[in-house]
Amino acid sequence: MRAPAYRVLADDLRSQITSGQLRPGDRLPTEPQLCRDCGVSRSTVREALRLLASQHLIVTTRGVAGGSFVAHPSLEQLSETLATGVNLLHINAVVDVMQLMEVRSIFEVAAAGFAALRRRPEDLDALRGTLFDPHTADLETMCDKHPAFHTALVAACGNPVLELVTTPLFQVANIREVLSGFKPDFWFQIDADHRAIFGAVSAGDAAGAEAAAARHLDYIRTVLMARRDEPAVPDAVLATGPVAGLISDGVA
Repeated sequence: MRAPAYRVLADDLRSQITSGQLRPGDRLPTEPQLCRDCGVSRSTVREALRLLASQHLIVTTRGVAGGSFVAHPSLEQLSETLATGVNLLHINAVVDVMQLMEVRSIFEVAAAGFAALRRRPEDLDALRGTLFDPHTADLETMCDKHPAFHTALVAACGNPVLELVTTPLFQVANIREVLSGFKPDFWFQIDADHRAIFGAVSAGDAAGAEAAAARHLDYIRTVLMARRDEPAVPDAVLATGPVAGLISDGVA
């Protein structure tokens, strides 16, 4: 089956952008020019441009000097696109949380070592800002700072590609449901692990940072496996029982 005309045009323009034929900031041909050169209607051109804009490949401005321009690469926007794909795979049961943890282990252990060797003062400040005291912090704060620690750890490596491929793993939808019902001991261990990783990174101890990160991810994996093997608990029990306040635990 032949692809729609707008998609064919979008694919051609995307190929020119990703190959470097069109560079960031370059102006695309005008809509009338694209219509004439490609033999398509104005509506087809506009649909193709809308598709490219939704993929963060171009930006369109209005006015006398307006038009469509090749976008400058944005790590945040590209990561959002990748996160959408990861979430779709997870929500539709193509991959499970244990497979996501495998990928995290592959990248994050090495990332901890790189962070210890490359961290700057501002990276240490960012990591320090994600630490929490489980004695006093509320659940929402811990859930927010938990993935923030891992995001800051990867950022300390100074490798944009590593940030791009790992950040979406910390943003998996409905992960709080997967980790629901954990006891407070979970958060005390998370805090201890994060502080051990931070200490090694701060000291420039790459081997120690990798070892601490590996232990941390092994702990999370063990907890997840144990949780997966437990009998299902009715929602009504969770909502009223002693773990009700921990229903929305965050991801490590």
